Amino acid sequence: SDTYYGIQTYRAVENFPISGVSIASFPELIKALGLVKKASAIANMQFGVLPREIGDAICAACDEIIEGKLHDQFPVDCIQGGAGTSTNMNANEVIANRALEIMGHARGEYQYCSPNDHVNCSQSTNDAYPSAIHLGLYATHLELRRHLEALIAAFARKGDEFARVLKMGRTQLQDAVPMTLGQTFHGFASVLRGEVDNLDHAAQEFLSINMGATAIGTGICAEPGYAERCTAAIREITGWDVTLAEDLVGATSDTVCMVGYSSAMKRIASKMNKICNDLRLLSSGPRCGLGEFNLPARQPGSSIMPGKVNPVIPEVMNQIAFKVIGNELCVTMADEAAQMELNAMEPVMAQCCFESAELLINGFDTLRIRCVDGITANEEKCLQYVRNSIGVVTALNPIIGYKNSTKI
Repeated sequence: SDTYYGIQTYRAVENFPISGVSIASFPELIKALGLVKKASAIANMQFGVLPREIGDAICAACDEIIEGKLHDQFPVDCIQGGAGTSTNMNANEVIANRALEIMGHARGEYQYCSPNDHVNCSQSTNDAYPSAIHLGLYATHLELRRHLEALIAAFARKGDEFARVLKMGRTQLQDAVPMTLGQTFHGFASVLRGEVDNLDHAAQEFLSINMGATAIGTGICAEPGYAERCTAAIREITGWDVTLAEDLVGATSDTVCMVGYSSAMKRIASKMNKICNDLRLLSSGPRCGLGEFNLPARQPGSSIMPGKVNPVIPEVMNQIAFKVIGNELCVTMADEAAQMELNAMEPVMAQCCFESAELLINGFDTLRIRCVDGITANEEKCLQYVRNSIGVVTALNPIIGYKNSTKI
């Protein structure tokens, strides 16, 4: 009596005490579930297969979920058997019970609004669940993109600030040729900027959905034309260029779009790992290392060594990168485990993608606010390295040749 979810959800809670991370941990997924259920109700009312009073109450309940309400009523573990049926039924039960309240009935009086017959009308987990994942990940992508661009801008600002700070460049950890510290930071910005388009390209595949596929893509239990109307309703609600998959049978078992997006996140993670390694190396010391610039001091670095301060913010970003790279492998393995007309491993794929995006969003903000924005240059030390390095002789190559430059 004190919950909006019902027995199907509770069975899933008992069956899957796996990760301790519920689907409520990813709000965009919950909002997307509300979105597809609302669009379905709209299409079903247009076809006359869902009574107006029930359909309107379902839409009102879905609006509350889209607004961020009732998310605590989604306790099912992200990693679950059943190809997402538990998540789908969790949404169906919460929406049905809230719709019952809106219509003046008690929770559980399913004869007036049923989780299966009304909220799930013209649907199957096979189409509602993957479509919600697609839309939830696309919304998450828009957030990830915004936070990545903020980090890129922070690196670029430091590049401008350090434009006249002369330093030595290095290859294979050995002295190479002079450059500026500004070029180093603009380089960080540049390699990340190239990933924005790659992310966008990968995310475009999320806008193709299979609503109306119902069971395995056959469209059974749905009216002819329902798939197109439901997709049009989603397009109208979101304002996104959402399209219906060309072949619903193929689309229902195809989860490769998550492979593509997790791979795009892995590319970023790989680059972030390199950048954070550079931040740690170039700020090392500060007295007995390279110490070309200073990272903001955030906390004592040791319980026994007084005065020690560690590069904790780049270190945590390194660890995020490792996790994102590992998640990408999991997504790839789960994708190739699809069998016949469905991929039962889709829940762990979704969990990995949502988790990786959230980790990167939080990591980007932490690195930008608590590290990059506060970096200061040690100009004299940088210049001293240049003056004491043989790397400057490289500039003589065009004039006296490599051999004579080597003798000097």
